[in-house]
Amino acid sequence: MPETQEAPQTENAAEDSGPVVEFDKVCIQFTRKPVLEGISFKVARGETLIILGPAGCGKSVLMKLANGLLKPDSGEISIFGQRIDTMREDDLYKFRSRIGMVFQESALFDSLSVADNVAYRLHEEGMSEQEAHKKVEEALHFVDLDQAIDKFPSELSGGMRRRVSIARAIISQPDLILYDSPTGGLDPITSTTIIELVVKQRDVSHATSLVITHRLQDAFVIARNRFNSQDNKMEQIPDNGIDESTRFLVMNEGKVVFDGDTRQLVHTDDPWLKDYIS
Repeated sequence: MPETQEAPQTENAAEDSGPVVEFDKVCIQFTRKPVLEGISFKVARGETLIILGPAGCGKSVLMKLANGLLKPDSGEISIFGQRIDTMREDDLYKFRSRIGMVFQESALFDSLSVADNVAYRLHEEGMSEQEAHKKVEEALHFVDLDQAIDKFPSELSGGMRRRVSIARAIISQPDLILYDSPTGGLDPITSTTIIELVVKQRDVSHATSLVITHRLQDAFVIARNRFNSQDNKMEQIPDNGIDESTRFLVMNEGKVVFDGDTRQLVHTDDPWLKDYIS
């Protein structure tokens, strides 16, 4: 990967205190069966919360709630100390400028070049073309895709499209990044490249992150590795160490069944959890 550049913190990040993300007894249902029931958890500034659980347990719904794309039926959701479950859509739209979102299927605009896809938010905000182009180059450099700037999504592999999606999410240096299954549908080698970018973003920018993954291996790679800025690559933390800023939230049937750190998850006595992580 190319040389790493330290991402500066935003003014808003310095002003905030308390949890970046807080769910309090959140419930939502689309049919008669609840999708999420009484979900409560907090994510502190600089933490990475890895969200695990079987397919259909409500992980992606939780992520859409955190971005204000869905409203809960009951409960409270606060981001940066502000209630978003009661926020007006106009205010919510502006609020999302502090949140980066990486969708499972990349969600790129096929008719736009990589440069225009990555700069999409900057163009909406009225940034000059010259300044936006500079930021696009920096974001693509971060994800090691300098050479793809003039290409279109149809010319990219699945892994490259996912990296473009990450570049788009981080270009405005958000205080919160939401990764919805960033390695979904990718082969193991490409998945490792994407997870390395998640670790790199965590350790370089120290932004708060929520990461949904269906792969336990990816989750433990994030927890047990760090980004070495001198060698510009991910490496295992020595002596079987873990990243103390990384935590786990495990869900099952719309409920939280575990909320804690890596050591607590690995040494759990809960029969269901032991079977799930084995």
